[in-house]
Amino acid sequence: MIDLHQPQMSDVGGITSPLRYATFRHIWLASLLSNLGLLIQLVGASWAMTEMTSSADKVALVVTALMLPVMLIAMPAGAVADMYDRRIVAVVALSIALSGATTLTAIDWLGLNTPNLLLVLCFVVGSGMALMGPAWQSSVSEQVPAEALPAAVALNGISYNIARSFGPAIGGIVVATGGAVAAFALNALLFLPLMAALLLWKRLAKPPRLPREQLSRAILSGMRYISNSPSIRIVMARAMVTGLIGCSYSALMPLVARDLLHGDAQIYGIMLGAFGLGAVIGALCLGEVRNRMSGEAAVRACTLSMGGAIAAVALSREPVLTATALVLAGAVWTMTTTLFNIGVQLSAPRWVLGRALAAYQAASSGGFAIGAWGWGRLTDAAGVEVALLSSAALLMISPLLGLWLRMPRINALSQEAEVLADPEVRLPLTYRSGPLVVEVEYRVAPENARAFHNLMQDIQLSRQRNGAYGWSIARDIADPELWTERYHCPTWLDYLRQRTRWTQSERALDKQAVTFHIGPDPVRVRRMLERPFGSVRWKEDVPDRTASELLLFESEHGENQ
Repeated sequence: MIDLHQPQMSDVGGITSPLRYATFRHIWLASLLSNLGLLIQLVGASWAMTEMTSSADKVALVVTALMLPVMLIAMPAGAVADMYDRRIVAVVALSIALSGATTLTAIDWLGLNTPNLLLVLCFVVGSGMALMGPAWQSSVSEQVPAEALPAAVALNGISYNIARSFGPAIGGIVVATGGAVAAFALNALLFLPLMAALLLWKRLAKPPRLPREQLSRAILSGMRYISNSPSIRIVMARAMVTGLIGCSYSALMPLVARDLLHGDAQIYGIMLGAFGLGAVIGALCLGEVRNRMSGEAAVRACTLSMGGAIAAVALSREPVLTATALVLAGAVWTMTTTLFNIGVQLSAPRWVLGRALAAYQAASSGGFAIGAWGWGRLTDAAGVEVALLSSAALLMISPLLGLWLRMPRINALSQEAEVLADPEVRLPLTYRSGPLVVEVEYRVAPENARAFHNLMQDIQLSRQRNGAYGWSIARDIADPELWTERYHCPTWLDYLRQRTRWTQSERALDKQAVTFHIGPDPVRVRRMLERPFGSVRWKEDVPDRTASELLLFESEHGENQ
């Protein structure tokens, strides 16, 4: 078991160790510039909106327009990242974002910008980055060895937060001297180094052993994996709630600068820079926090601190005090979100990693996008100070969620087990043959019945994560030692995929179940084809074609199910 707070970086030389790997280093440096450009654009877009309208709702919608695409297309983006070459997916996604940024620059330069058009083009840029996110994040495991992965994840967070430390301040200066159009143009230019780094990456992709899934099936299999992974579900729920109630600082920061501090675009940039500086400090301190505190304790401490910092921002009228509070807010916000991200990365195997990260991004960004809209509406009704104090109060009570959704200890599921050989069959099959029924018979001593049954609940989740449905466990009433596990796979191809998806932890569960088996004979496995009409090609010499027939495959040992 790996707890979220256990350090994993010291083995490879600390948090900077992933930079030893050239591919990761080049992409990381280029992504730093890209993040810098995005934050400069955010400053320009937010300030341009404040100049075009006095509506707090519209100002807050700039953040929503950039974040909402992550919620809307996250799962398809994750499925695409798992199905296709992640480098190519990232290049295509970055091209979409670049086209949106270029168009926004041209329209603003021509004086044709409007609030609605600004939101639409921010949505286009956000869509490109939403499509890129799962491919980029899941490809980190291909750029560094497994032991350096937590450090690489933290470094990616630092990349964004280094940009946030300087980007908003630079954005404020750019907007103050050259207008919003200069910020938009600079963002478009800063996309280019990342495009070059991705094009130069010589990714060594293993040819798929089985045919690629269809997009719709890949999305469903990702959703099935997540729904049967309690750890990932809890992390997603906590991330969504935290984003929903804690995003007020970002959504309302232009109004804090304008209405509470009575400043201009430069003050706005400095305030965001203070938050980003705190975020860098938080990322650098994350390892020590994970050493000293459990995942749940760390999240509680960070959300309480975040609530206090936002309350200070709401009550302050002095830029120095506000900036100090934002440094604290940035540090604890980054610690919280990085803990969530590392938890997901360590929980999901590579075959579904893009979809798991996409679902996490959808949850956190969806909460962020909806929260930004909500805080904007509350600000229109009651003012900036009331909205920020309400957000602070909700953050202060959010640790109570830990009573029901406690941050989990994470199984090391990401290390995939050795792929089993395909079982030998004596029936002509195609990939579409199915459904397939698998039955596994165990003999268990009566005194071990409860322990065996409890273990089988974990095995149920394991089977269902990897593609099985209709799982059941039954005990023979005439022979109480005999237990039968039964589950279905839609097709023969789905069954073969299931056998390639097992991780070492899931394989260990199977082996543990086999240790309960008693008797001279091994665990018995039956694989049967439940034959609907037309699903199997029959030879002319096979007379019986009844649709309800079950055809028995060979029996094998339990560890080769």
